[in-house]
Amino acid sequence: METLPLLEPGQEPGLRFACVIDGKGGAVEHPWAEIDGWRPDQGVLWIHLERDHPAAQEWMRNHSGIDPVIAEALIAEESRPRVESCDDALLIVLRGICKIRAGVESELGTEGCDLVPIHIWIDGHRVISLRDCDHQLTALRDIRNAYAVGKGPCRQGELLVQIADKIVKDLEPVLDDMDEEVDRLEDHLLDPDEGSVRFQLSNLRRRSIHLRRYLAPQRDALNRLQHEDPSWLTERDKVRLREVTDKVLRFIEYLDSIRDRSTILHEDMTGLITERIARTSNRLTALAALLLPPSLIAGLLGMNVGGIPGAADPIAFIIVVVVVVVLTLGILWGLRRLDWL
Repeated sequence: METLPLLEPGQEPGLRFACVIDGKGGAVEHPWAEIDGWRPDQGVLWIHLERDHPAAQEWMRNHSGIDPVIAEALIAEESRPRVESCDDALLIVLRGICKIRAGVESELGTEGCDLVPIHIWIDGHRVISLRDCDHQLTALRDIRNAYAVGKGPCRQGELLVQIADKIVKDLEPVLDDMDEEVDRLEDHLLDPDEGSVRFQLSNLRRRSIHLRRYLAPQRDALNRLQHEDPSWLTERDKVRLREVTDKVLRFIEYLDSIRDRSTILHEDMTGLITERIARTSNRLTALAALLLPPSLIAGLLGMNVGGIPGAADPIAFIIVVVVVVVLTLGILWGLRRLDWL
């Protein structure tokens, strides 16, 4: 069995790989030059392209034989998960976790990973998939590895199911990491570095909302796939798609739980900060109340005018000190009775 290594960048511009599925779990690689010479009786042709590469876009528009409107939809830069039927073919857009190159910004805020679209066209004889140059979908890599050892999908319906299943399955470790992050932040709720914890909570909520934004339409797209009736999609494939859809539903509920927990933690932290500010304000108010009588007396006796009582009395200072101490102790007792201290 011929192995199917990924092509090196630039070796076949715009083409990640092309292979003919032999129907027995294996596949035979086809370079660019042999794609146009492929015939349906040879087997199902799977072509995987770099969506944003000019060579791939030119081939889609002029050599793929696909309706120009469909071709433009397949190479569109931004699209939400959806399913569109066209006779016995389907246009499918899904989103999956992928590895990104260093220096490329991730929308998920997770180093090295992002949630990116994969565009798929499937008819009775071909499967055409497209993804961006900077992204490497782990789901497609796993399927190619299965073909290399003769254990890949035998039909295009099975291939579609495996792509959908692996795309959804790759989300599970990301959600587990997010759940563990919530647990860790909950343990550090009283961490002195409040700014860092609040930033991490905000980032976690943003990531959960971003993931749910695409998982909800992905659920609808997978649900619609179960009601489509192309000749190459069997009832067994639809049953497996139903299981994938159920898994997406669980993930959406999981994301809702993560978002709610992070929101509650953020509210708890805000409450703790407000309580701390209020406690500090009370202490400052109590301190001002304790110092007010001595300050008033000192201000009165310090006026540079005649008639200050006790100016010539040698024990007047001691009397003033005693009066100030008594007043301070009285105010302190009153503040404690009012539970201000």
